[in-house]
Amino acid sequence: MSIAISILDLAPISKGQTARESFEGSVALARAAERSGYERVWYAEHHNMPTIASSATSVVIGYVAAHTETIRLGAGGIMLPNHSPLVIAEQFGTLATLYPGRIDLGLGRAPGSDQNTMLALRRDNSSAESFPQDVLELNGYLTGHSRIPGVQSVPTPDGPVPLYILGSSLFGAQLAAQLGLPYAFASHFAPDALHQAVTVYRETFRPSEQLAEPYVIAGVNVFAAPDHDTAEQQRVSAYRSRTRAFITRGARGGNFTDAEIDAFLASPAGAGLAGMTRYTAVGTPDEVREYLLKFAEEAGADELITAHHASDLDDRVRSVELTGEALR
Repeated sequence: MSIAISILDLAPISKGQTARESFEGSVALARAAERSGYERVWYAEHHNMPTIASSATSVVIGYVAAHTETIRLGAGGIMLPNHSPLVIAEQFGTLATLYPGRIDLGLGRAPGSDQNTMLALRRDNSSAESFPQDVLELNGYLTGHSRIPGVQSVPTPDGPVPLYILGSSLFGAQLAAQLGLPYAFASHFAPDALHQAVTVYRETFRPSEQLAEPYVIAGVNVFAAPDHDTAEQQRVSAYRSRTRAFITRGARGGNFTDAEIDAFLASPAGAGLAGMTRYTAVGTPDEVREYLLKFAEEAGADELITAHHASDLDDRVRSVELTGEALR
């Protein structure tokens, strides 16, 4: 079995690092992916998170595109209820005009933030309710068939900007199937509904102008290193840091020891958080390859989007390279 692989990059801002250094790290990661045979790199829209630098997602895509040559780049995803469909069409039409044949647009309906930040972004709790209609409006702008009389997106790209529906529930699966769009499931942090959602998507898929057959992308976490113990150490360290960030929610303080974090993750209170990273490949290239191929088969995935979480940039780049070599 062979499987296409891609990368989800959150543009993490590590302790002691600046946002500018994070963007340079994203360029290094994308270049490694380009060398190693990956399909695409996607950047996620998150807001009010001090450790994630990809909030202005389209700007990050443009910066990385200017420093790479062939790899596809896109949003995984743009949280469409935070924006006007016209503005997103203008942004991605511009990107696709500057970098033809290289730009993807993944769309989600979650806020990508906490409740207060959601209100600052959307100013209306009901924004997500129009998500299906907003997807259609956006697609109309990008294809030169505007649904709003007298309004068009400029520039309209010469070639297609493929749309993808992102989700972690049955709603996204049903919408992607109804619209005939590829479906990307966020199993790297929300694994519970993966198999049911993929089944619903495949069984109810309707062909469209963009896509004749269903296409599933599944998220999975990866820590690849030359030896298993090193990869495991990277996993433990990264997931401890992740847990601290969830517990403190960006607040100062919360100086929890490693032992306290481990005890929390092993407790009933921490079980939900620990379970979010259920799908994680850890180890040598051979071990990671075996895990990813088995995961893809069980998930019914046509493509895997891998999230490499090692705290150190050099370790993340090496994980990308080793995984690419193993699956090439």
